[in-house]
Amino acid sequence: MNYLSAENISKSFADKWLFKNINFGISKGDKVALIGTNGTGKTTFLNILTGKLPASEGSVSVRKNIRVGYLDQSPAFDEGMAVMDVIFSSSNPVAQVVKKYEQALEADDQDAMMELMEDMDSLNAWDFESRTKEILGRLGIHQTESLYGTLSGGQRKRVALAKVLLEEPDLLILDEPTNHLDLDTVEWLENYLNTQNTTLLVVTHDRYFLDTVCNQVFELDNGSAFTYKGNYSYFLEKKAEREEIEAAGIDKARNLMRKELDWIRRQPKARGTKAKYRVDAFEELKEKASQKKVDTQLELNVRTSRLGSKIVELEHVSKGFGDRQLIRDFEYTFRRGDRIGIVGKNGMGKSTLLNMIMGELEPDKGKVVTGETVNFGYYRQSDMVFDDNQRVIDVVKDVAEVVRLGTGETVTVTHMLQAFLFTPEKQYDFVAKLSGGEKRRLQLLLILMKEPNFLILDEPTNDLDISSLNVIEEFLATFPGCLMIVSHDRYFLDRLVEHIFVFEGEGKISDFPGNYTELRDYQEETKQEQKNAPMKETVVATPVVEAPAPTVAKKKLSYKEQKEYEGLEDEMAQLEKKKAEAIDRLNKGGSHEELTQWAKEVEEISAALEDKELRWLELSENV
Repeated sequence: MNYLSAENISKSFADKWLFKNINFGISKGDKVALIGTNGTGKTTFLNILTGKLPASEGSVSVRKNIRVGYLDQSPAFDEGMAVMDVIFSSSNPVAQVVKKYEQALEADDQDAMMELMEDMDSLNAWDFESRTKEILGRLGIHQTESLYGTLSGGQRKRVALAKVLLEEPDLLILDEPTNHLDLDTVEWLENYLNTQNTTLLVVTHDRYFLDTVCNQVFELDNGSAFTYKGNYSYFLEKKAEREEIEAAGIDKARNLMRKELDWIRRQPKARGTKAKYRVDAFEELKEKASQKKVDTQLELNVRTSRLGSKIVELEHVSKGFGDRQLIRDFEYTFRRGDRIGIVGKNGMGKSTLLNMIMGELEPDKGKVVTGETVNFGYYRQSDMVFDDNQRVIDVVKDVAEVVRLGTGETVTVTHMLQAFLFTPEKQYDFVAKLSGGEKRRLQLLLILMKEPNFLILDEPTNDLDISSLNVIEEFLATFPGCLMIVSHDRYFLDRLVEHIFVFEGEGKISDFPGNYTELRDYQEETKQEQKNAPMKETVVATPVVEAPAPTVAKKKLSYKEQKEYEGLEDEMAQLEKKKAEAIDRLNKGGSHEELTQWAKEVEEISAALEDKELRWLELSENV
């Protein structure tokens, strides 16, 4: 059953076409991902489908009696309303009958209550309030009497998400629903949408979410649309094939155009004397040959300033606000090349820790010691303030005219903007015309141009499209300095971090060696072990008899021990190599001071190697 159809949809702003002649349809049970780079018109397209914005051309039709629920990027409600009143302000018939029933209950209107009870029964509305509290709780909204106007931007988005989920529409349209959600909540939403019989159209940059939830991908690309019947992994495969075919077609058209251009030039200048069909064909060929093969994989290699041996030391730091302790007695010494992810529920103190490292917030106890050579780059959740009347290229030139690369070369600002997916035309747009994601990209570029050697990224993936994320990930994967990332994007964390600070609540922060998926696996394993622990401890009384000493059960390695065991062989091999090199230097001879130093080095390596070997033997007994 077809729920919604869009035929030949086009949209222009002034003299610029955003997209033209787009056809789209969604049927019952479809879970469609709408993707495209920032500025291609994804939000505009959703606003047209939902009737919030008229199309320049074309039409949209929604099947009769189909209810559509829409979560837009910036939901707006009466700021004087309480959270629960916002939920009940819905046109959802269940919400309305529950609201009327509660009003009748409060007024002790028995006749109205009797009438409404039938409606409550027919709509299965008795558990609506409990479901409301459950979903709000899952989304981190616990103070349901708080005024909507007092909530943060992220909380407002979560209230709006709860409202649209509780409406249980036939067609659910979500624009960036995972923004401002912590990782546990993203996984809950993912599971909720998978288990509900929901027809879904969603814009999101969360690649794990797309892969798990969606069964179709609808891509907006350079004003055109492409449909892929499969999940995100299938889309990537087929998109690569399409781009390869298109590139070959453009090359072929260019070769053919050269021959046709030669024919056009050799003919008499008067158009009427030339074969009209061939002239018309030439114009079509010229249009195809003029298409650009966009290379979005330009190498990002921004220079970083030198980083000394002393970086940042957190010495038993604690921080709280009022009677709420966010960080309690936390210590850590940063080393060169640290790549740290930070996870935890919203409000647990992640941004507080970053602000203390930056020196913008003083700890209640302990101290933060920063090395003299540290040059921070801090990418905040809040947008930088730009002058809307300034052109993009001028904003960047205010920082520098050229950019130094890690190789020592310099490149123009134009080249760097292209690397951040700003086309030459877009570089001369006014800032006011940029989308939210484009402004975030510009913000990151300005930070990197200051050559930081310690990069702190607080929710960098919000509002960025997948193409932007791929480019930024390629750069961050080779960033030579220290890297700290707070993010709810699981793919982003998996690719870039090597260990994770886990905010567990009540001020406790643990340090886990691994990426996010490894952390989740470890947590599941621990949970299962704790679940089985009481069964293992059950003891049945038996008579005491003479028996041989019991054999000790083989202890299974923990997740952390398994990771340690796997790394020990490589570490021992490296130590063996260093030892052999030191012995070789000794055999070749040298000055007395050198020989003494090399002998000491051999001794230290041998001791370290022996410790590693003993640990490896200890762990191998339980493998």
